[in-house]
Amino acid sequence: MKVELVRIDDAFHFEAIGASGTINHMDANVDIGGHNLGARPMEMLLMGLGGCTAIDVILILKKQRQVVEDLRISVDGERVKVEGTEMSPFRKINIHFAFKGQLDQAKVERAIQLSMEKYCSATAQFRPTSEITHTLAIN
Repeated sequence: MKVELVRIDDAFHFEAIGASGTINHMDANVDIGGHNLGARPMEMLLMGLGGCTAIDVILILKKQRQVVEDLRISVDGERVKVEGTEMSPFRKINIHFAFKGQLDQAKVERAIQLSMEKYCSATAQFRPTSEITHTLAIN
């Protein structure tokens, strides 16, 4: 997989072009000279994690003939500064799944578990350095 970033202005606004050809905008905070014209790179990491698990869960629930009328996911990441550096990676991440539909809670919980433990590559990417938890609500 390959992505490309193209600088749009003389500051920090970039177009990120994925292997699929879609374009996403990234920018920095105005405090450091950005223009707030796109998501921050660390936000995009959490968005990717949420999207990866969402796709897994929906596919699993469809196979189980569950009716998902709506799914909203919020991903909350806690960052911790690495001593002696400017780095602050995620150390704790919670993914909250809010479902609407005609759903069996046990099947939803199993779908989330399968995504977290077997299918989601983004979860696998974060797991060595971050504690990942999840919560869920139906209707």
